[in-house]
Amino acid sequence: MDNREEVREFLTSRRAKITPDRAGLPAGPRRRVPGLRRSEVAALADVSVEYYAKLERGNLAGVSPAVLETIARALQLDDAERAHLLHLARAADGSDALTRPRRRCAKGQWAPRRSLQWTLDAITAGPAFVRNGRMDLLAANQLARALYRDVYSSAQQPNLARFNFLDDASRRFYPDWDTFADTCVAILRTEAGRNPHDKDLHDLVGELSTRSEEFRTRWGAHNVRHHGTGVKRFHHTVVGELTLAFEGLEMAAEPGLTLTVYTAEPGSPSEEGLRLLASWVATREAGSPTQQAAT
Repeated sequence: MDNREEVREFLTSRRAKITPDRAGLPAGPRRRVPGLRRSEVAALADVSVEYYAKLERGNLAGVSPAVLETIARALQLDDAERAHLLHLARAADGSDALTRPRRRCAKGQWAPRRSLQWTLDAITAGPAFVRNGRMDLLAANQLARALYRDVYSSAQQPNLARFNFLDDASRRFYPDWDTFADTCVAILRTEAGRNPHDKDLHDLVGELSTRSEEFRTRWGAHNVRHHGTGVKRFHHTVVGELTLAFEGLEMAAEPGLTLTVYTAEPGSPSEEGLRLLASWVATREAGSPTQQAAT
């Protein structure tokens, strides 16, 4: 992915979202842009129009954190968008690779350490899994594999983005499909800013853009967000409706990977649903040929 194009499109899309009224500026007659003009952003950031135009053309290399902060304030960026702008700037001058080394996790080249898999397996009350920024599922406990059984049924590397946009089963599995779709694309956009030279990510985005108009439209919006905690709803074919809270934890030992754990509210129907799912998994395991041969 070309970092300059990413920078240009991100800044242009953020400028288009800020109306003169939101920025405290007079609208004036004959406005030909949906949001602010470049000159207005430059004035709000206290930089020259020529300098801001250079930035919006994608030239972020060497820009100081102070200038980036003034641009962020002028464009009224939220925390996730500010972080994304910083990642784009670091990627532009190569400092991101030096300050935050990220494991690439190319297809077929990463396997969880035994201790990591033991940790996942020790979590028995809720689904737990490890993913990368491309939304590949890299490791999981039994409950996560059962929850995402449709994702794991694919012959390809299990990938939440591909499932979301290319598998009709996702429409049933995610009652709030649009929210999941928005979040999925925002995560991929964030990863593209942090790791613009990831060929596997480039290939995935190309595949999804070609095959899904829903993805293509969302990708063009350049939205990013933090996705560390929240509540999600699922409809599982075996146990029905589940409402689960989640926590996403960045892994210090594996830069670029996230450990996600789902839990249900104690005493809720969803907690009982997870117990039923665990029981279903145990029954299937007990009836597998491998288990029968061992008894």
